[in-house]
Amino acid sequence: MSGAQKGFTLIEMMVTLALLATLAAAALPTVEKYSQRKKEQELQLALRQIRTAIDRYYQVAQEGRLGSEKAIDDSGYPKELSLLEKGVVDVTSPHGAKIYFLRRIPRDPMCDCEGRSNEETWRIRSSKSEPGNYDRGKDVYDVASGSTQTGLNGVPYAQW
Repeated sequence: MSGAQKGFTLIEMMVTLALLATLAAAALPTVEKYSQRKKEQELQLALRQIRTAIDRYYQVAQEGRLGSEKAIDDSGYPKELSLLEKGVVDVTSPHGAKIYFLRRIPRDPMCDCEGRSNEETWRIRSSKSEPGNYDRGKDVYDVASGSTQTGLNGVPYAQW
């Protein structure tokens, strides 16, 4: 009597691979949604950080602590986004200390634009611009994502 061979037949292997492929195909959309949701959370956080820094800059300007670095036309908003990171001199400080509003400018996570600086990834709205008009002006009143994609909530990222 010859020994029985142990192992899988070709059909058993094919059925197993078909089941694994079906499970992987079913899981793929869930993984993609998770990835998109994570990027959306990063976008929300970045927008909140920048907008809070712009508001703090405006408050400091209204308090008269910026002196000659106050924004053009006395709007009270920064001339450029990079001022939030570079900082401005506090004229009320006896030692000329600087006020910093951001450690670094966050990158727009929805921007697929290699080679651009973090500041260049954002669309910038001036205080003199109409709502929804993100043509750069003489100051920075608001920022928005430059993405043309729509979020999981059905709202385009550019409108967040």
